[in-house]
Amino acid sequence: MKKYIFIIFSLLGPLSFSVWAQKQEKTIVVEVNNNWNREKIDEPVVIDVQSLNTGFKIKSAVVMEGSKEVPSQLDDMNRDRRMDELAFVADFKAREKKTFKITLSSEKSNKTYPERVYAEMMLVDQRKGNHQPVQSLTVPGTSNVYSMVRPHGPALESELVAYRLYFNEKQTPDIYGKFNKGLELKESHFYPTDEQLARGFGDDVLRVFDSCGPGALKGWNGKAATHITPVSTRTERILSYGPIRVIAEVGVTDWDYQGKELNMLTRYTLYAGHRDLYIEALFDEPLTTEVFCSGVQDLVGSVSTSDHKGLVGSWGTDWPVNDTVKYAKETVGLGTCIPQRYVKSEEKDKASFLYTISAPGANYFNYYTTFTSMKETFGYKTPEAWFAYLRQWKEELSHPVTVKVKN
Repeated sequence: MKKYIFIIFSLLGPLSFSVWAQKQEKTIVVEVNNNWNREKIDEPVVIDVQSLNTGFKIKSAVVMEGSKEVPSQLDDMNRDRRMDELAFVADFKAREKKTFKITLSSEKSNKTYPERVYAEMMLVDQRKGNHQPVQSLTVPGTSNVYSMVRPHGPALESELVAYRLYFNEKQTPDIYGKFNKGLELKESHFYPTDEQLARGFGDDVLRVFDSCGPGALKGWNGKAATHITPVSTRTERILSYGPIRVIAEVGVTDWDYQGKELNMLTRYTLYAGHRDLYIEALFDEPLTTEVFCSGVQDLVGSVSTSDHKGLVGSWGTDWPVNDTVKYAKETVGLGTCIPQRYVKSEEKDKASFLYTISAPGANYFNYYTTFTSMKETFGYKTPEAWFAYLRQWKEELSHPVTVKVKN
């Protein structure tokens, strides 16, 4: 008799589980306040969903502003297969307060939103000319895979700009300028063909050499910026593919630096509607006396600006690649903004205008970088206009929206 009872329960088991595993939801109300006296367009709103203690594994979310749905995305920031952050962008008038209703669910959703950002990294088979997408790649610190990865590292794109992160000891962001707003890298892969150029595609607009380009995080030897080497391993990955923001990370282990061995993760986030790149440096142990640096490249024939409090910019013209026959010179403006609490000193080496950075006792610091290309039909045409924008940009960064979860 016991045998038959076991069979009956075995048959009922899956049915019982399907009943128990019903969809779980939690709805919260979030109040977002623009405390600034100017409007904000495509302002990022980020909510720590892990802190909400939903009691279930969050797999999807719906954000509503009144009767209108706001495109959003969930991101697993520490790769533990649990969503950590909900992100969306919204427009705010000066001093405007908005309320959003957010429903978190334990069920996956097949809903899609318009793609406003793009990310890619590929491995190249030189013999067959094939390119295979790759999300993450880890190599020994002595490996040279720069030419095996296309476009030399992860690429991040918004409608306005695109960046790529070099997969080598430079770890420098390189930049792709556009004539018109829109996404191009899915088709051009940072290397537009002659036909695509004829259709108005953008292109690489900067040779970074050994500089910090726009906002590369570098070491500092007391006189000049240094590359991030030697290290035991180097990892570059795409953490998020959009549709609201794209995120890439560069991780190094055992960086032999200033008498220490540092394990450092540098995270780069590009939001829809933005030209600025948000950069975070994370360490597995608190920093002590280590000093780093970042800033902007000293462009050929450049003029520069600085407020001596963390903001630095440059403007100049040079060939973007070594081929000076096929390609014309490009004019670009660069800018980097570092929170003043991290600024140790203002410096200049042969290649860059710099600030040194320190954060004793902290595991983390952050800053921003940005650029414009003269070819933009929607951009800035003079250094004066660019430098005025940089000052406004810093002021806007200093007035983020406040986010309050009401229930």
